[in-house]
Amino acid sequence: MEDIKIQGFDFALINEYFVELERQGPGSPEATVRALGFIDNLATESKIADLGCGTGGQTMVLAQNTKASITALDLFPGSIEKLNASAGKLGLQDRVKGIVGSMDALPFENEEFDLIWSEGAIANIGFEKGLNHWKSFLKKGGFLAVTYESWFTEERPAEIEKFWLDAVPEMDTIGHNVSIMQKAGFLPVGVFTLPETCWTDTYFTPQKSAQETFLKKHAGNKTVEAFIAYMRHEAELYSQYKQYYGYVFYIGKKL
Repeated sequence: MEDIKIQGFDFALINEYFVELERQGPGSPEATVRALGFIDNLATESKIADLGCGTGGQTMVLAQNTKASITALDLFPGSIEKLNASAGKLGLQDRVKGIVGSMDALPFENEEFDLIWSEGAIANIGFEKGLNHWKSFLKKGGFLAVTYESWFTEERPAEIEKFWLDAVPEMDTIGHNVSIMQKAGFLPVGVFTLPETCWTDTYFTPQKSAQETFLKKHAGNKTVEAFIAYMRHEAELYSQYKQYYGYVFYIGKKL
């Protein structure tokens, strides 16, 4: 699920908007498959947790490219309903199960999983906190793969820095995040930046028609108008400042 903490907007409203989209944050099937290529311990009996899964765009890619069983968790029931419906349509319901839950209070056993996956969601609880908390649910030698907003430069214009630090206060550079992963007890095995198309083609472009539909559905609602203005502003800022930041895939192996 898109992990911008959108200030002043009700989470029910945010979920209502994003649940109609295939992706709730930047990413692509190609990026998911590329990250999966760094992970070498998966077999039929393997277990994967997809945390903050949203409606499950990446969950289905994981299921189609592994033989593992997948438990997908998200805070919003509407997203999980859509995910489970998608799994059924694709004939994956025997291996993919969506459940409602919180990323910082996981209902799992210690060392239950071979892989923990999370695209565009770890910032909801914090990068460092997420790594340290989720590690206990991984088997020794298990893998973790997350995407996280990261600065590409040590310095950046004040406008974009304020926007993102309001949304993700811990946002930092790629090098800093790799050191956090190492301190948390992971061996970094893969780090790569998501290409611009993960923002433009699969995230911003599909929102254009969704925004018009949402505005019509809530005609006259000033809160909805402000929310859509915020989302459009995010897209404008990316177009202007994309050389300074983006999502980065971090893949680590539990030591």
